[in-house]
Amino acid sequence: MSPDADASPAGGAARAIAVAVLLAIAGPVLGIVLVNLAVVPLAFAGVEITPILNISLSLVFLTWGGIGGVALLYLRYRGKDLSYFGVRVPSFRDWVAAVVGYVAALALGLSAAVVVSQLGVEAGTNQAAQLGMENPEVLLLLLPASFLFIGVGEELLFRGVVQTRLRETFSPAVGILLASVIFAAIHYAAVSGSPMARFTSISLLIFPSVVFGIVYEYTDNLVVPVLIHGAYDATLFSMLYLAVKFAEMPQETVLFV
Repeated sequence: MSPDADASPAGGAARAIAVAVLLAIAGPVLGIVLVNLAVVPLAFAGVEITPILNISLSLVFLTWGGIGGVALLYLRYRGKDLSYFGVRVPSFRDWVAAVVGYVAALALGLSAAVVVSQLGVEAGTNQAAQLGMENPEVLLLLLPASFLFIGVGEELLFRGVVQTRLRETFSPAVGILLASVIFAAIHYAAVSGSPMARFTSISLLIFPSVVFGIVYEYTDNLVVPVLIHGAYDATLFSMLYLAVKFAEMPQETVLFV
């Protein structure tokens, strides 16, 4: 990925981090506002907000409208098009990177969760996973949504905008790490439990996030981390669905990104 030129080192670094953090916050905040604007009229009209409707509204208005919307608004503000993100049909090399990245993200994420579990450290529970445990049909909806909504919206903002913006100032390694930390930190509100448990959970999210960032840097094609992110979450939702139906609830639900 070829970073654009930026201003003086110290000022440029501070500005890049500030912009990245503000954008990362703006996406979910706008999404929450849009979800509430959709829910309130439905509630007043007497429409029952079922778990399926609730998660559907969140996918559309939070993930696409808020998170993805802020990414596209930033794109327009910068006077850029989708080429700024490197969006194109994946090549054979891209598909290989996607497969390797998926395996690496899943291996790192699950391994980290197993280590935390073995150490007896308390970890929080992802709220979408909690909803899925109580309403397994929600998990079936989240399988295609992982590709169509979650992967698209979150990668547009956190890799396409946040990481690319940071890469205009920082080296690849620093840009990837900073973007991954910001990405994980934003999920704090999506995890339930004590502050320490939630901190443990979001810390684990850094591992798959770094993989998404490395693959994006390597391929310069946003479609690739979108595919990996979607496949990663879909795999975990599938595991959770099988666990809810046939076994006890696994600790690994903290890994959803």
